[in-house]
Amino acid sequence: MHRLRTCAARLRPLTASQAAQTVGQQRPLTVASTGNTRTFQPIRCYSTPVASEPFLNGTSSNYVEEMYFAWLEDPKSVHKSWDVFFRNANAGAPPGAAYQSPLSLSAAPGLAAPQLSSLVGAQPNVEKLVEDHLAVQSLIRAYQIRGHHVAQLDPLGILDADLDSCVPTDIITSSDKLGFYGLNESDLDKVFRLPTTTFIGGSETALPLKEIIRRLEMAYCQHIGVEFMFINDLEQCQWIRQKFETPGVMQFTPEEKRTLLARMIRSTRFEEFLQKKWSAEKRFGLEGCESLIPSLKTIIDKSSENGVEYVIMGMPHRGRLNVLANVIRKELEQIFCQFDSKLEAADEGSGDVKYHLGMYHRRINRVTDRNITLSLVANPSHLEAVDPVVQGKTKAEQFYCGDNDGKRVMSILLHGDAAFAGQGIVYETFHLSDLPSYTTHGTVHVVVNNQIGFTTDPRMARSSPYPTDVARVVNAPIFHVNADDPEAVIYVCKVAAEWRATFHKDVVVDLVSYRRMGHNEMDEPMFTQPLMYKQIKKQKPVLQKYAEKLIAEGVVSRQEYEEEISKYDKICEEAYARSKDEKILHIKHWLDSPWPGFFTLEGQPKSMSCPSTGLSEEDLTHIGQVASSVPVEDFTIHGGLSRILKGRGEMIRNRTVDWALGEYMAFGSLLKEGIHVRLSGQDVERGTFSHRHHVLHDQNVDKRTCIPMNHISPDQAPYTVCNSSLSEYGVLGFELGFAMASPNALILWEAQFGDFHNTAQCIIDQFICPGQAKWVRQNGIVLLLPHGMEGMGPEHSSARPERFLQMCNDDPDVMPNITEDFAVRQLYDCNWIVVNCSNPGNYFHVMRRQILLPFRKPVRPHTLMDVYRDLNVHVWLQAGVDANISRTHFQRLIPDGGVAAERPEEVKRLIFCTGKVYYELTKERKNRGMEGTVAIARMEQLSPFPFDQVKAEVERFCNADLVWCQEEHKNQGYYDYVKPRIRTTINRSKGVWYAGRESAAAPATGNKNTHLMELRRFLDTAFDLDAFKDQQ
Repeated sequence: MHRLRTCAARLRPLTASQAAQTVGQQRPLTVASTGNTRTFQPIRCYSTPVASEPFLNGTSSNYVEEMYFAWLEDPKSVHKSWDVFFRNANAGAPPGAAYQSPLSLSAAPGLAAPQLSSLVGAQPNVEKLVEDHLAVQSLIRAYQIRGHHVAQLDPLGILDADLDSCVPTDIITSSDKLGFYGLNESDLDKVFRLPTTTFIGGSETALPLKEIIRRLEMAYCQHIGVEFMFINDLEQCQWIRQKFETPGVMQFTPEEKRTLLARMIRSTRFEEFLQKKWSAEKRFGLEGCESLIPSLKTIIDKSSENGVEYVIMGMPHRGRLNVLANVIRKELEQIFCQFDSKLEAADEGSGDVKYHLGMYHRRINRVTDRNITLSLVANPSHLEAVDPVVQGKTKAEQFYCGDNDGKRVMSILLHGDAAFAGQGIVYETFHLSDLPSYTTHGTVHVVVNNQIGFTTDPRMARSSPYPTDVARVVNAPIFHVNADDPEAVIYVCKVAAEWRATFHKDVVVDLVSYRRMGHNEMDEPMFTQPLMYKQIKKQKPVLQKYAEKLIAEGVVSRQEYEEEISKYDKICEEAYARSKDEKILHIKHWLDSPWPGFFTLEGQPKSMSCPSTGLSEEDLTHIGQVASSVPVEDFTIHGGLSRILKGRGEMIRNRTVDWALGEYMAFGSLLKEGIHVRLSGQDVERGTFSHRHHVLHDQNVDKRTCIPMNHISPDQAPYTVCNSSLSEYGVLGFELGFAMASPNALILWEAQFGDFHNTAQCIIDQFICPGQAKWVRQNGIVLLLPHGMEGMGPEHSSARPERFLQMCNDDPDVMPNITEDFAVRQLYDCNWIVVNCSNPGNYFHVMRRQILLPFRKPVRPHTLMDVYRDLNVHVWLQAGVDANISRTHFQRLIPDGGVAAERPEEVKRLIFCTGKVYYELTKERKNRGMEGTVAIARMEQLSPFPFDQVKAEVERFCNADLVWCQEEHKNQGYYDYVKPRIRTTINRSKGVWYAGRESAAAPATGNKNTHLMELRRFLDTAFDLDAFKDQQ
């Protein structure tokens, strides 16, 4: 009788009334709390069909069930024979033995009692019953936690994906391992109630132990390994369990299988076509992981179905051309012509190799019949460096379209196994994933796990079991899958896309595959991995295996399969023929982030002029008043901050500005003009030196903040200022990506100290400096790098300006042609702009110029640390509004306007300098009474070099010798950059002498006294008019 069997098996070890309610919902019971209430109820585990008991049949089920309920409440309330039956059943009586016929009513009374007594001699083994059920629950949990360790993930069958050949003790790989749980082989046929934390039962609530183990193996130990039990959210864990445990979930329709086969054909035949045509070319093909293409297309299809309109992707070089061709849908002829070594390059830049290029394309998704925009971001060979860039671009696209939940724009990041485990930027990027100003609301990570890194065995390349373990830090589920099982791959990718759409969290798909070639097509892998590559040579290609499977199933015929292959081969051949017509390689055809409407149709600036960067005093006063107020009622600020705001108000009334107020006016004016401003970095909200205070905090209410900059104008653009995680590499990459999305925004990243930028050097060297030359991709990101020699030691002094200047692309030995638009033309031709503003007015102008230019270039202002730190001491840095802020343009060079300028012919020395050393020089000049004999010119823009203005200044002071003075050491700072350019400007007619610190290995001394001695020494040199006579 199945009904009783099911009801009995469902009983939990609870109180009697709870058990009754669980078993028979149609008959609720209420039991008064008495001393007889049982805490643990016996549970009957039927091991054979109930027909073994002669009286159990369908007609008696209700009666038997009622008797059982009554017995649960009080064993004495039922006939002694029922009591014996239920007791024996729960004690584990063998099939057919639980029921014993009672003695005949006519039998002698003395015989009845002894027989019944012998039948009930065995007391119910409640403890054993509970232990067995708990053991089964532990067994289920063991598979959920560790089943992936025994999953069949390696297509080659030679390596454990977790690098451990040991099988966990609690995973049942043989019947003798049941003993770990206190079970044995005889328990395999027993039926156990399934806990609520599993879905292996489907519609069934109880299963025999043998079936429980079989279903767990099917869910967790086949071609899919699921890591998720570290997630501390029950709803998310239940969601994953349901996706992988429910029987029959991985079913595909014939049409879905045919689509998958067609995508596998395109993925495979594309690589084979390239190998046939260009066998001696590097292309970093996808052979061994061809299922990547259908996996990506599945993620995009499912995401499009869920409302996503824009997908931004980042990936390494392996498989990139295939992704461009079959996912992004780049024209094949454009890809093929990249292999033609005879094609001339267009004059748009130096370009990059074909497997680094990006692409932007908008098309119809054929599965959902919806528009989808796809962008593959260009990247260098530096693996994983593109990760934060993609996230920043994704965040920006979400921001500009008002996608606050990530439902319309998403990112997909592809990784290699060795890089995913080895590159720290992966960790930095993951830690941005849930920060309010950086989250992209979930990224799908796809790892192409070749089980090798170049020539390095994974056992020598990582300490973690899997290459994906870094994702566990953000509770991202990890789905390992055998890449030679395309259907398993597709199912996992569907689940990953659904996870992202449901929870807006990161998720990782680990495609465990192999690399059929070496690191590239010219490489010989047998040198270092002989056994692996012997197996690879024997390995049947995944397309062939899957096609044979579908043909055997009758889903497709062999003829249909071969016709599909011929169809794609024809497409490739026709595109190859068209590629022969290409004469020039255009890098602009590979642009990953176009800015529609910003340039002309030919991609050129609409003008070669820059409007005035000045503002009316009315606007400046209004912004200043906002900067000095708290625009929110009942908001209590810190007393010290009240004094700062009061000081700002005084400056406005006195028509002066300091550094913080100049910055406030630049940002505020751009916001008022509809330009979004985003300032990011470590502690930027307050400012490292407590000068900025763009976010006010209520002193009485936790987390209540106010950003006055967002109260300038009703129709202003939003201002985003956000403290970042303690990361430079990741955050600078993120902000670079954010700046890629739109030219109509000022995106700034500030280092806590200037020298901290060197932990982000990869982003600077590979993306910012050469980005336009390699990928025709302009970017207007601003790097604010506090810089200054103040005796703070070698780590908090230099922003390393020499490194930036060394990478500038102008020629020091060629005097450019000076034209009317020379200043703007210089900016257009350069790769980036390096400035070192010495007053807040010029800082104001360079920030506004960054947006008003008709093109975009990265700009790297040095910002003066002592300006931030103590505004009252450095009052000379305050500048009148008339003299600076309302000036119509940024001053590339500020000439001497003092006594020396009145009689320039009497000046004996012209000192060029940059930055705050100017104030040390003017102070020393005044103390020495040399205002008439020494002129000091400030070079505010170092690169592009102001040849024209330097020339004019030298000609004005024609009798003066030339000195470059800097506070940095001689082999650092600016000297090696400016000296040859000044010499070129004056046609090498004079020497350019040096006054500054001597060459050194460290940027600065750690001894305060030594610092002051060095300062005194180079100031003496700068003003000693005879210092260089012996060198002339």
